[in-house]
Amino acid sequence: MELRVHGVLGTTPEDLTGSVSAVEVAGDGLGRLVRPADRLRRPAPGPMLNAGGRPVPRVVEGYVWGGMTSGGFAKATWALLFPFAMANVAHWMLPPAREDNAVSRVLGHLLRALLRLAALLLSCLLVSQLTVLFLDLVATQCLRPGSSCLPFAPESLREWDVGRAVLGLLPVVALVAMLHRVSTVSWQVNRSTDPLPADPERRRNRLAGLPGETVIADPDTPVLRMTHTVATLAVAAILALGGPAGAADGANDWLWWAAATLFLFGLLATALLDDPPELRAKGGLGGRVRRFLGSWPSQVLVAASVLLVALVAARMGPLPTELPASTSTVEVVAALLALCCVLFGALLVPAAWLARLEWRGRPRDQRPWAGGWFSAPVLTLAALLGAGFGAGLTLSVRQLLGRGHLAEPESYEAITLLWGAGAVLTVVAVAVVVPVVFFRRWLAERRDRLAPPETTLLHAGRPEDSRVGARAWWWAAAQRRHLHHILLLVAGVLSAGALIALVVRVADLALPNWFDPLAGIGVAVLAALALALLRTVHLAKRRPETAKLLGILADLTSFWPREAHPTVPPCYALKVIPELADRVVHHLKDPGVRVVITGHSQGSLLAAVTAARLAQSLPDADRHRVGLVTHGSQLQWIYARAFPSVVPLSSLAELSGALRGRWRSLCRGTDPLGGPVTTWNRQVYEGTLIGVGFRADGSVGPLPAATRSPNGALVLGGDHWLPDPMRGPFTGRRWSPGVLSHYDYPVDPEWDRAVAIAAGLELPPRDTPTTGSLLSALGVGSDGAAAGQSAPPGAADPIDGGGGGGVDPEGRGRPPGRPSKTSLSASVPPPTEVPRGRSTPWERAAELPVKGG
Repeated sequence: MELRVHGVLGTTPEDLTGSVSAVEVAGDGLGRLVRPADRLRRPAPGPMLNAGGRPVPRVVEGYVWGGMTSGGFAKATWALLFPFAMANVAHWMLPPAREDNAVSRVLGHLLRALLRLAALLLSCLLVSQLTVLFLDLVATQCLRPGSSCLPFAPESLREWDVGRAVLGLLPVVALVAMLHRVSTVSWQVNRSTDPLPADPERRRNRLAGLPGETVIADPDTPVLRMTHTVATLAVAAILALGGPAGAADGANDWLWWAAATLFLFGLLATALLDDPPELRAKGGLGGRVRRFLGSWPSQVLVAASVLLVALVAARMGPLPTELPASTSTVEVVAALLALCCVLFGALLVPAAWLARLEWRGRPRDQRPWAGGWFSAPVLTLAALLGAGFGAGLTLSVRQLLGRGHLAEPESYEAITLLWGAGAVLTVVAVAVVVPVVFFRRWLAERRDRLAPPETTLLHAGRPEDSRVGARAWWWAAAQRRHLHHILLLVAGVLSAGALIALVVRVADLALPNWFDPLAGIGVAVLAALALALLRTVHLAKRRPETAKLLGILADLTSFWPREAHPTVPPCYALKVIPELADRVVHHLKDPGVRVVITGHSQGSLLAAVTAARLAQSLPDADRHRVGLVTHGSQLQWIYARAFPSVVPLSSLAELSGALRGRWRSLCRGTDPLGGPVTTWNRQVYEGTLIGVGFRADGSVGPLPAATRSPNGALVLGGDHWLPDPMRGPFTGRRWSPGVLSHYDYPVDPEWDRAVAIAAGLELPPRDTPTTGSLLSALGVGSDGAAAGQSAPPGAADPIDGGGGGGVDPEGRGRPPGRPSKTSLSASVPPPTEVPRGRSTPWERAAELPVKGG
């Protein structure tokens, strides 16, 4: 049973199953299980699988989950919540807190609390900006008596102050209600079997720390939803009553104090709610707060905040020509948000420094991005994008209603200056970076370094394919190597613009005339940002493909459960992973069935976490009938580096050891989005590809030289490097010419071989440790760390039985950076070399003639 999971942007059932027609066989409409169909729309078996020279019946089944994120007008509007989603993703990027270090644990608590406070203030900033838009610009200024703005408005409405106040605050309440409603949406899990509990003995021993263990629903989310609703409505009431300085009318002082109390309560409850998963079961402070603010108290507080806004609308009195509190309220909320971001970034430095013990022995390209500090720029981008969208929407409406009739809030001058300076700095950065990139590419081609040695091995005898593949390989490698640098550059440029705007605003500097174009550029950029998003969402109703493209944002951010911000699209992983595991358990009830889960791109993360959950719950007899194939995967080069506490490299090593060689990864050097998963430190030595990675026995260290598949692929450890362009055409198989890059992995004939190995129907290439001169060629120590770098604690030579290449008393290897609990009393025997001239059938491809070569 080959169970396929697609990646971002969704796909059709036919493309997923590789068939002309497909039919649903299970599911609930959102998570659909499909199979190829015959002419009568009946499920049909898949093509026979050639495993070790014998045919094996195969059923191809696909899980289609794209309906949860892509397509449809409602789902397209989720793109407007992207700043909130980025703040939520920043929580999952935090470095791991060391259990053996009290300072690290305290820093972890403070960072999570600050992150939730920043997310709450981001919601308050958006609501305060929209209150300025509807209550100040529209209700107070545009609809004031005698104004020529909106000439179709009746004069009776202009004279009715309470009606104008209600008209200004009603859209704000409706928006908060919509955000509250979005935060309650969740996907229901559809099961056909009872979930298997994780084996506590297995978790206690070797299968703890698998990837995605913490990807679970947060019980704090309902209370967090309440605090966001209460605090945002309180901010709207404070702005209407007179701002942070107090009520403009002494008769409404009690209303102002009630709003300020609700706002401070929201901040305090949000900060106290945070509990790491290990303390939730022990009833920590967050658990007591959660129980105290249960269903009834939360409903009462939300109702009280709605009633407060209604009373404010009724008691505002005669509306002035413009609200003087607009500027001060937005500035105070923005200042609190900026303070949270600065404190978060400052505390993240020592937290990442203390966590470096987990990765300091790894090669540089295996360490977390920015040394584990990457969640700080992500949070900064979320704050700047959120502020920019609210300001851009306000400025766009002001432009449409007529600039001569409406006064722009003073605080927006700083925001326009921020985005204007950011836009100019971005142009300058692009003007510098792009020529440098093209010059480096020209220099590599001139020095004959454009083609990595792997392309020569993959395209032996095919010089044209080698030339075309080398170009695509260079660009793909550059994108993978510098993606996080681009994000850091964007965050740095916008932060520099924010600093310029802050200095100008705080010092009240008189800007010279040459600064005027920056403000104009900022207005244009903000208006383009807001209108482009709104226009795209509008077009999504008529053009589904537009909504599908916006689904990329939801696909990438909605994998993560609601932790820092509740108002984000529902987490599809909480539905997809249990349903995939349930389907595997359903198939394993037949003792003659083996199940191979295959995942492409983002689907590889879903497949890996599903395999990890199954490894923790299935008995050994059933676990040995489960395999995993990932292709075009970002597990190593993105997820292990951007989410070091959720998908660390050690967890991937644990999963590899649990599957015992039944995890295969298909990769292409020309793929800019996917990459290798189980190997690193690769290089060509004496005409062979060598490297470091996960071994089939669960240990980590140098690998034997890569073998050449009969299909032309190079197999190093668990990674199958595919030639791109493909060899062939092949008789009886679909052919895809040209550079395939990130797509059409199942087309390659190596796909069937990887599936057969993952199913346990064919032996993987020999997996004896590499010794001698190959270790020196790799430039690594015997523990798999790069030469010249410190090895992880407890690491030692595999021959001595310690470190990454050793074996523990139970016969299981250890992931990098995790010392053995018990040292061996006897040394591990030296590896057995395969006699020269003796090889397995699938390693004899080099002896076979290559057609046209």
